[in-house]
Amino acid sequence: MEFGLIVLDSYSRWENTYFCFFKTKTMIFDIIKRRRSVFPAQYNDRPIAKADIEKILEAANCAPTHKRTEPWRFKVLQGDSKEKLGLFLSGKYKENDPSPKEFKYRKLQDNPNRSGAVIAICMQRDPKESLPEWEELASTAMAVQNMWLCCTEMGIGCYWSSPGLIKYMDEFFDLKKGEKCLGFFYMGHYDGEIEAVPRIPISEKVVWL
Repeated sequence: MEFGLIVLDSYSRWENTYFCFFKTKTMIFDIIKRRRSVFPAQYNDRPIAKADIEKILEAANCAPTHKRTEPWRFKVLQGDSKEKLGLFLSGKYKENDPSPKEFKYRKLQDNPNRSGAVIAICMQRDPKESLPEWEELASTAMAVQNMWLCCTEMGIGCYWSSPGLIKYMDEFFDLKKGEKCLGFFYMGHYDGEIEAVPRIPISEKVVWL
């Protein structure tokens, strides 16, 4: 009788482990499918906790990296620094566009302030150039995807903006030699559901050999 109970207990533990493993795989796929671009105009006023931002950044730090260069670099902007970023971007836009549009000027100025936080996405080039630059760009992009999926799981809206103005960001940030800004990760809480965007079937993008 005691042996039977041990067998049943062992089977129960195996069953729970299998269920949790299967459920985790299902959850990961579901999070990937639910990932959306959520824009600053859709954010509400609810602040983002520092602990949540730290968790999102930790997810970024788990990205794949060839030769362990870990090229991703981030600068977190909150409070007054968001306003300063908006003024800088809108000012640079007016300064460099021969026929600036008021709508775009206002959008560049307002988007940081509408966000709970803005994370500048940067890449630090390997000083030894031991691998092609595109690999470090790809690695940084994978870090951002990790952030995006983490935000999705936490119910935080976000999107990656990469305006042409990023080429001037060395005037705003103290960038190190070989470091470049790749864009801005806008983040904010939002209300309601974000509709899915239709995708071309994967069968039309794959060749089986």
